[in-house]
Amino acid sequence: MNKIVPCLWFDNQAEAAAKFYVSVFKDGKLGHVARYGKEGFEIHHQPEGTVLTVEFTVNGQDFTALNGGPIFKFTEAVSFQVMCKDQAEVDYYWGKLGAGGDPQAQQCGWLKDKYGLSWQIVPTELITLLRDKDAKKAGRVMEAMLQMKKIDVAALRRAYANG
Repeated sequence: MNKIVPCLWFDNQAEAAAKFYVSVFKDGKLGHVARYGKEGFEIHHQPEGTVLTVEFTVNGQDFTALNGGPIFKFTEAVSFQVMCKDQAEVDYYWGKLGAGGDPQAQQCGWLKDKYGLSWQIVPTELITLLRDKDAKKAGRVMEAMLQMKKIDVAALRRAYANG
């Protein structure tokens, strides 16, 4: 069991979101689904039997999706990074997680999915290039990345090499 389990607050889409996320990540799996009972109705106002929480796991990370009502919304202050080994993985996750999301919220590898959750689709090579000891090379990579929505690894390599 993970010691830290992010709990994602949804209005009423917890089950749909959990199913979506496990479909995107190849090793994703659904866990226990808890439902509201008649107890506490005066506080939660959810009909008995409505989904309360859904446990799910993606890439070995446990999550809980909670149907808590419309009180809170996701912000970009919290995002999840998906570390990608190559451009094919970047393209895959960008396409899957970004489908139906907010195209205006896409910049520098960040996207917002159809549930409003923010993700960073990051090729690991970007991290390597930005950490280069040659500040000019790393700076060119940063400048190129800042012009992108979805990260283009080949363009980063060109920026790095062309001084």
